[in-house]
Amino acid sequence: MSPPATRRGTLYLVPTPLDFGCTGVDQPTAPIDALLPGQTLDVAAGLSHWITENAKSTRAFLKRVQAVRPLAAPLQAMQLVELPRQAHKKGDHAPAADNDQAARALLAPALQGHDMGLVSEAGMPAIADPGSSVVRAAHALGLDVVPLTGPVSLMLALAASGLNGQAFAFVGYVPQEATERARRLRELEATALKTGQTQILIETPYRNTALLQALLQTLHPHTRLAVSGGLTLAQQFTRSALVADWKKPPLSGGHDLPLDAPAIFLLGR
Repeated sequence: MSPPATRRGTLYLVPTPLDFGCTGVDQPTAPIDALLPGQTLDVAAGLSHWITENAKSTRAFLKRVQAVRPLAAPLQAMQLVELPRQAHKKGDHAPAADNDQAARALLAPALQGHDMGLVSEAGMPAIADPGSSVVRAAHALGLDVVPLTGPVSLMLALAASGLNGQAFAFVGYVPQEATERARRLRELEATALKTGQTQILIETPYRNTALLQALLQTLHPHTRLAVSGGLTLAQQFTRSALVADWKKPPLSGGHDLPLDAPAIFLLGR
């Protein structure tokens, strides 16, 4: 009689609040049960094996979970393994042998029967964040992959923009160099105006103002531009208007927007 097969664990995609790095001493974080649904918190609290973008931020996340749910193990006993540095710098969405090999190694506990959580610093892992290679490897290994409910900033911004939510593309970052950035923005605008497909892009927060100014200088006056920032936070904002209207007072150029927080930029018709 053959021995029973070892149960395989499930890979849970665990979203985290969008306030990472956005709050200080004078802006305490909100209780996590005000930001994530109960089922997500229940699953997160029950996991002791994690694949993470950043172990320090994941420990901080688990401390917030612990405030509202008992954890399956003490924080010191949690097994937290970080994604390879290359995944942080270049992403891991492109199929590659080295990405796959590293991802399969990270999933070894799941093959031994442990449920695992994949987590990024903020929002949903593998969407505008690393983790895609782990999800692909989990499918290849026959593991169940379960995304949990939580905030996805790109979708929140799209819903609030008034732009086309039936056809859209997330294009990530645009070049920093002024000439190349303007060329890329004109290319994205041409696609949006020709096809109706909303174009969604992001930038590092300290370059948000420069990107907004480039958008206003490059896009046609009748192109619609939307900007959402600080989503789910007390200081969240969304502004959606034609470029010509962005340039009018009282928000001429968007200078009154708190662009030091993570922001999503959307353009279309």
